[in-house]
Amino acid sequence: MFKAVRDSLLSLVYPKQCRACDRAVESIDDGDACPSCWRETRLFDGTQMLCAKCGAYFGDSAAAIEVFCRRCDDHHYDRAVAGGVYERAIAAAIASLKSVPIIPTRVADLLISTWDRSGFANIDLIIPVPLSDRRRVERGFNQAEVIGTIISKCAGIPIDCHSLIRKTHTPIHRKAMDQKARELSVHNAFRVVRPNLIAGKNIVLVDDVLTSGSTVSNCAKALKQNGAGLVNVITLARAVKH
Repeated sequence: MFKAVRDSLLSLVYPKQCRACDRAVESIDDGDACPSCWRETRLFDGTQMLCAKCGAYFGDSAAAIEVFCRRCDDHHYDRAVAGGVYERAIAAAIASLKSVPIIPTRVADLLISTWDRSGFANIDLIIPVPLSDRRRVERGFNQAEVIGTIISKCAGIPIDCHSLIRKTHTPIHRKAMDQKARELSVHNAFRVVRPNLIAGKNIVLVDDVLTSGSTVSNCAKALKQNGAGLVNVITLARAVKH
């Protein structure tokens, strides 16, 4: 009852348009997306055909089916999972998160359910993919840290935002960039500055979206070169190749 009254008052005082389609957002819990866009967004729930390593989406199925896409064979992380396809409501949530460090209830619930579904066990640290100093100053925060904090609290696992750094400023990845361009842009871009806290640890890397996997692969490479054990990945979204 309270939620309905709250949302009705907010829609009158501060009407918000959906970032994906310009229709009205009906609930503050939905963030910057309308109910229609949430319904049309493909969320992962265990009934999809996904790459067992990188989480690439191949379509829906009657039950979870794991395949190997082979494009991720040389990636340095062990396994990656995501909340859903990078489209509509999730894309709107990520766009919003890059300007305001707030995660609405529906997005937080998606992150928590993604963690629960991941099956990641014996994890010692949550590590957000770092921004360069320049990008962090421009944005004022790291959106991966905001996501990582949600997962850290729900899983009861400490978050480490300081041991892994981005040592070079890299261009923002664009849709038009191919796999090779993305790989070159982040090659040797990351460095571990506190190796004593990384050695022997099983780690989950956190980011907003996994596209080619180049960024998290290079992060995992730096961590494993400094003695990390398993390095898994969790993201809010997984980009789909058309």
